Amino acid sequence: MFLRLAHQHRQFVQDLVMNLQALAIVLERRGYPASCYTCGDQMNSASFMVSLGDNHLIRFLVSDYGITWTEMRDDRELMKLEGAEAINQLQELANIVKQSAPPCTTAPKALAKKF
Repeated sequence: MFLRLAHQHRQFVQDLVMNLQALAIVLERRGYPASCYTCGDQMNSASFMVSLGDNHLIRFLVSDYGITWTEMRDDRELMKLEGAEAINQLQELANIVKQSAPPCTTAPKALAKKF
């Protein structure tokens, strides 16, 4: 049972990392500075960041150790969420992106990168 749960968790993290990379691309096309960095090719962790303007920054981290959402403004932490609450907040960001205007054709390419 535990081996199955470990495999499911790894798969969940990989799916989440792929979705973060896609979200970074969409945000970049909408004109928001965004990035999603992963370590290695196994996609078992990622650091996602987006600037929403006016010194408003979102950082979302995912790894085998956990999931965190940190929202900052003027270099001050406004909110820090973990686990399911962090994923719910990420979904709210994705919903806002879906409802926003069509992509800007002059936006730079996405910064989804590996380090």
